[in-house]
Amino acid sequence: MDSLRAPVNGVSHGDEHEFPQPRDPFAGPLASVAPWNFTVLAALMFIVTALSLCENFTVMLITFKFKQLRQPLNYIIVNLSVADFLVSLIGGTLSFITNARGYFFLGRSACVLEGFAVTFFGIVALWSLAVLAFERFFVICRPLGNIRLRGKHAALGLLFVWTFSFIWTIPPVLGWSSYTVSKIGTTCEPNWYSGNYSDHTYIITFFTTCFIMPLGVITVSYAKLTRKLRKVSNTHGRLGNARKPERQVTRMVVVMIVAFMVGWTPYAAFSILVTAYPTIDLDPRLAAIPAFFSKTAAVYNPVIYVFMNKQFRKCLIQLFSCSGHTLDSNPNQTTDRGAVTGDSNMGEMSAIAARIPASEEVQPGGRSTDCGSFSQHPIPENKVCPM
Repeated sequence: MDSLRAPVNGVSHGDEHEFPQPRDPFAGPLASVAPWNFTVLAALMFIVTALSLCENFTVMLITFKFKQLRQPLNYIIVNLSVADFLVSLIGGTLSFITNARGYFFLGRSACVLEGFAVTFFGIVALWSLAVLAFERFFVICRPLGNIRLRGKHAALGLLFVWTFSFIWTIPPVLGWSSYTVSKIGTTCEPNWYSGNYSDHTYIITFFTTCFIMPLGVITVSYAKLTRKLRKVSNTHGRLGNARKPERQVTRMVVVMIVAFMVGWTPYAAFSILVTAYPTIDLDPRLAAIPAFFSKTAAVYNPVIYVFMNKQFRKCLIQLFSCSGHTLDSNPNQTTDRGAVTGDSNMGEMSAIAARIPASEEVQPGGRSTDCGSFSQHPIPENKVCPM
């Protein structure tokens, strides 16, 4: 039994003489942590989980209600919301319950299930951010010329995200490393604390494929995108407001990268630290902070990637101000203003893409299509809510 307990617990007990702790992490809370600490964590997890579930459910509901939003560039945004929703539904809910009890009372099997589910959906969300950055680069910079982002390309992106994430989160279930109780004893995670060589190889591989790589994709994509926008702005400098969209997108890019770093860097740094020094003596409360920060990403992701999108925001207002009446009730309805591609009708990326002179396609009727838009059909602004 000791051989089974060691990898599940995954916590060094070199301080047992000073702080007596139960050998079985599923038997009771840590004696070295006062009960009020678990109460505070439970309250924080309740707030984070409730906000995340509400926000991400709203994103999925809006996309379901409005056909205008079901466009290729929005697939990955909805996928991000689905992943964040599942992280909060499983990880957030269980974390609230276990912190309320003070320890992971659900047992070893539930620990492995929770550790895998939270890690899997968390990495899906993480890689969704990377694919979203690449798709925006693909749409605006058009590295392949006239090839535009279509439904099949977006579907391939989703398939990659889920498959790649599964490949690198299932090994601990199959025996390459393991999912263990965290140092504070109320959540489960990959076994950062093991000193075994095989566990170290998994953690290093996991860190490379699930943090370094997506961060690299995000940084390179947004760097190229910003450089492209600056070039276009300089070319069209004679336009009075040419630099305003560039500043808006640059600011949004900075917010996205900073949010990514805030949410995931502490967790990645912590995992590397305890992997390199598995016997390090860390206060359990301090060790719980990185995992908590990573869960908060499910709250601000919808705000940054969805609610900062003008079209999603208009649909959200329409949803709550005109219950029962959707914008796509008359798909053939158009307005003179709706036919114009600009800041007032679409998201920031739409406005920028419209300025880039790169082989625009022209449809019958003289209107050009813009794959940079979050939707191919602008939302009519003269839609009046019936009384």
